[in-house]
Amino acid sequence: MKVVLTIAMAAVLTIACNAQSGASNVDLKSDKDSASYAIGTNIGQSMKQQGLDVDADLLSAGLRDALKGESKLTDDQVRAILMAFQEKAMRQADEKRMKEGEEAIKKATDFLAANKSKPGVMTTPSGLQYKVIKEGTGAKPKATDQVKVHYTGTLIDGTKFDSSVDRGEPATFGLNQVIPGWTEGLQLMTVGSKYMLYLPPSLGYGEQGAGGSIGPNQALIFEVELLEIVK
Repeated sequence: MKVVLTIAMAAVLTIACNAQSGASNVDLKSDKDSASYAIGTNIGQSMKQQGLDVDADLLSAGLRDALKGESKLTDDQVRAILMAFQEKAMRQADEKRMKEGEEAIKKATDFLAANKSKPGVMTTPSGLQYKVIKEGTGAKPKATDQVKVHYTGTLIDGTKFDSSVDRGEPATFGLNQVIPGWTEGLQLMTVGSKYMLYLPPSLGYGEQGAGGSIGPNQALIFEVELLEIVK
C-alpha cells in the first residue's frame, strides 16, 4: 500500500529533521549523508502532498524500535492500524473532493446563467455558450476531421491552465478525440474564425476533472482560433 510505504519511510525525514520547525541544522559531510537527506526530503514532500496527519515523535519512535526489533505492535496490529489509517485518509479525500465538486457546479451554474445574457453570447441546446470574436471565410470542419488551432484555456476565475499561444505552437487533433465542448464548438467555426467557448462541466471534464487546476465540475473558457482543417 502506498500510504503504508510512505509512512514507514517518512520516519527517516523525521529523524533527520529532529522534529524542528524550519530547515534542519544538519551537516552533509559524505555522499551517504547527502543521499540520506535527499531521500528524506523526497519522502517529506510526498507526505506533505498527501496531507498525512501523524505525530512526528511517535513516527520517529516507531522507526527506532523497529530497527532494534522491539516494536510495541505485532505485525498483524501494524497491518490493521495502517489499513484503517489508509481507509480513513481515502474517505476524507473523497469527502473533500465531493464538497469541492458541489461548490464548483454551483459556481459554474451561476457563471453560465449570468454569461448567457451578455452581448454576443449564444447558447446551443447542449448548454455550450460561444461568442464570435472574428468570423472566418473558410470551410467548417466535421466531427471526423482533424483541425489545427491556437487556443488559451482558463477557469471562470481567470486561472490559465493551458495555452498553445504561450507555447508558440498550434495544436492539431481529431475533433472526435477531444472533450465534447470542443467537438461541438469547433464545428460551428469556419477556418479563420476566432471564438470564445464557454463549457459547462458536462461538456468539459465533468465530475472527474482533469487534475492540476481543473478540478471536478469546473466550467471552462477557451479562446480558440481555427487555423486549418488538416487533410
